[in-house]
Amino acid sequence: MSVLFHSIRGWFVDPRSLIDRGYSRCIQWRETQKSHVKCRFKRQCFQILKSYYNVPASAAVDGGNKEMLQKTEKPPKKRKRKHSELNQGEVDSEAFHKKVRSVILDGTRSLVDSVRSLGYLKEETDAVKEPLPSQECRLAALCEMAKELPLVDDEEQECCSQSLVAEDGCSSHVDLFSRLTENRTDRAAVVTLMGEEYVIPPHTAFLLSDFTRIQPLVHYGRMFDLVVMDPPWENKSVKRSRRYSCLPSSQLKRLPVPLLASPNCLVVTWVTNRPSHLRFVRDELYPHWGVEVVAEWFWVKVTTSGQFVFPLDSPHKKPYEMLVLGRYRPSVDLSTSPSETSEVPVEDQRLIVSVPSALHSQKPSLSDHSLPHDRSTDAVVTD
Repeated sequence: MSVLFHSIRGWFVDPRSLIDRGYSRCIQWRETQKSHVKCRFKRQCFQILKSYYNVPASAAVDGGNKEMLQKTEKPPKKRKRKHSELNQGEVDSEAFHKKVRSVILDGTRSLVDSVRSLGYLKEETDAVKEPLPSQECRLAALCEMAKELPLVDDEEQECCSQSLVAEDGCSSHVDLFSRLTENRTDRAAVVTLMGEEYVIPPHTAFLLSDFTRIQPLVHYGRMFDLVVMDPPWENKSVKRSRRYSCLPSSQLKRLPVPLLASPNCLVVTWVTNRPSHLRFVRDELYPHWGVEVVAEWFWVKVTTSGQFVFPLDSPHKKPYEMLVLGRYRPSVDLSTSPSETSEVPVEDQRLIVSVPSALHSQKPSLSDHSLPHDRSTDAVVTD
C-alpha cells in the first residue's frame, strides 16, 4: 500500500510501492514471443539517506544519517546581503515561506512521528550500494522531433488512437507522434520503442508530442475528471543545466483544458516555489480556463530517516513544492443534470510527505491519494 498514514494534515506515502504494484504483473514481448515477468523500480532511486544540503549530487544516496527532522547545519559561505538588497521576488518568497512555515513544519512532524510509530523510517541497515541509473529516458527527448512534423489534418484524426502492441507482439508499427498509444490490457507491457525498452502501465494511453500538437488528445473523444500538469517552468537552475527546455508562463494558456475537462473536473498544477508562478496560476491561468481555485497543497520531501531533504529555512532551496487545485466550472452546460455535477469538497493546505526519487523532477503519483475524482478518466500533461 502506498499510503502509509493518513490524517487531517495529509498523507505520508511510499511512491515506490505504488509503482511496483502497478508493474507487478507485466507482459514482455521479444519478437513474437510473449512471457510474464515482474518489474520493480530500482530501490536505490528512493534511497535518500541524508540531506542534499552541502552534499554533492553524486553522493546524495550514499551513507547514513541519524539527525533529527529539523536540520541545522550551516549553509556554505556566500556574500552576505542585507535584507534591503533582496529583489522583489526574493522578498515575496520569504514572505510566502513565513506564511506557510508552521503548516509545513507541524504537519510534517506529525506525519513523520505517526509513520515512525508504525515501524517505518527506521535507520537503513541494508542500503543498496549500486549506483543510480546513468541513462536517462530518451523517449521524452523525442518530443523535440514532434515540432518538426507536419500538423495532422482533422480529416486524418478519425482514428486518433492505436494499440501499443499488436496481436503478434509487434510494436514497430506504432506511430508515437500523431496518435494516442494505448495499453488496453490488464497487465503492464514491456515493449521496445525506438530501440529502447519501456514499461507501460495497464489501461493507460499516452501522446508523445509537443504541447502545441495536442490535437490527437482533443480528438480522443473523452472528457477527463482529473487533469494533472507539471509544466517546465522557467528556472535559472534548469537554464544553466540545460536539462530540458523551459516554457514561458503565458504559453500555458494555449493548452485546451476546457476541451478536455468534464464539468467540475479537478485541475491540479505543480508549481515551483517562485511566487510569480503561483500568482500566474491563481490569477491568470485558471481564470483563463474557467477553473476556480479550491485548495493549495504541499509535497514535502524527506529522507529515509524522516528529515527534510533541505533545511526548511534554506534561502536557496526549500524541501517542499506546491500543487494548486481547482475545479473546472463551464459557463453554460445545459446537458448536465445537478446530480451529475455533485462534487466532494477539497480540503485546503494538505501535505503529501514522501521520500523523493533521485531522478530529476519525478513527482509522486496522485492516483492513490484521496483526490476526490473519478479515477477512471485521468489526464496528465508533463514537461
